[in-house]
Amino acid sequence: MRRRLLWLAGSVSAVLAAVAGWLVILPPELLRVGDGYAAKIVCSNVFLAGREADRVLAEDVQAPGHPLLRLVRVSVDQTRKTVTARMFGFAAPAHAIYREGLGCTNVTEGEFAAFPGNRQLRRRMPEIDDAKPWPDGSGASINPSVQGLLSDAQLAGPGMRAVVVVKNGRIVGEAYGEGFDSATPLLGWSMTKTVTAALIGIRIRDGQMALDRTELLPQWRNDPRSQIRLSDLLAMQSGLRFNEDYGNVTDVTRMLYLEGDMARFAASRPLEAKPGDRFSYSSGASMILSRLWMNTFGSVREALTFPRAALFRPLGMTSAVIEPDAHGTFVGSSYMYATARDWARFGLFLLQNGSWNGEQILPPDFVTFMRSPTKASNGRYGAGHVWARYGREGGPPLPEDAYWLQGHDGQTVLLIPSQGLAVVRLGLTPSRLGYDARILGARIIEAIN
Repeated sequence: MRRRLLWLAGSVSAVLAAVAGWLVILPPELLRVGDGYAAKIVCSNVFLAGREADRVLAEDVQAPGHPLLRLVRVSVDQTRKTVTARMFGFAAPAHAIYREGLGCTNVTEGEFAAFPGNRQLRRRMPEIDDAKPWPDGSGASINPSVQGLLSDAQLAGPGMRAVVVVKNGRIVGEAYGEGFDSATPLLGWSMTKTVTAALIGIRIRDGQMALDRTELLPQWRNDPRSQIRLSDLLAMQSGLRFNEDYGNVTDVTRMLYLEGDMARFAASRPLEAKPGDRFSYSSGASMILSRLWMNTFGSVREALTFPRAALFRPLGMTSAVIEPDAHGTFVGSSYMYATARDWARFGLFLLQNGSWNGEQILPPDFVTFMRSPTKASNGRYGAGHVWARYGREGGPPLPEDAYWLQGHDGQTVLLIPSQGLAVVRLGLTPSRLGYDARILGARIIEAIN
């Protein structure tokens, strides 16, 4: 027995030594990215979505991600509303803090140590009247044929967490994965980019921004980047070099998990093409746009309250939160949480060309501009932070006016103005699984028509 225990101890030591040796040769920045990602995702899902930390760590962080993430451990301070993540002591810990109305933010060790506890931005949001039909209330008009499709696990896709189908302004189908419901805020990832475009549309309406404006940032003066137009950033054709690969320490992972001032980092990238000539999808462009619209306000507080006052409150999107970076700039590329019903409200808002209850919130032609395919993208991307076509080729045909919001790990909103149709699909569905949201959309169209 003693010999067996000694052998077991030796084997464990050998494994740990091998793991330690493997970690030593990895870039320290990669370990920090992993810790930062874990801290942020757990923080948002615990304090915004009300989920259990252990489940979030296992399902959202470790299961679909890099093998290194399986080594991450997190600790949650419910009193201060903070999360600390560390990869078995092989890298400095990462921290995320939660603030009411602002969600979670990655912070440095010094910022974390100085954090006094939960602070809040007051949220004055309208109450939703359950007696009224959605979107003003909670009532749905379920279509049995549509609802039957949503119970098909293959159509809804692996990892589905929420599906909401809207036809002519009413919910006609709705389904949720285990542990999720209509009150669960869910991360839209890059669907946040389209919300950023809408916020810019409102500032254009207010005369504070213009699509053809150049010389956008002080650090671009006397520099070829001064010729980048606002419209170039919205169409992902700024010419700025930005690596959007999530597999390693790249521009996008460095920006999201290592940089406290994300917009400044994105704006520091050099030009690799003439502005307007080449399509290159970039979360950095969206962060620069967030900085630009926030700079149109005279105070930080005005900017921080603007999304809620100008967009979320009028639409009744009571759950919606865009989270800021440590500098205070909204992460308009990636970090909006909202319930599936609130994502559907935003989709309906776009179907209505930016109007709501008779009020024209966006400029009348702005949604048409947003979804107009660009030449530089060969018609794949719209001029205003939406996809004119689904991310990959093939799939069942959809009406010609179909366009998409798309986000990492299977977040989609399909919009078909001619059908008065919005299909919101949220989940945890890595692209390697090959799920195609067009099939669900096509089957829903068949069921409705």
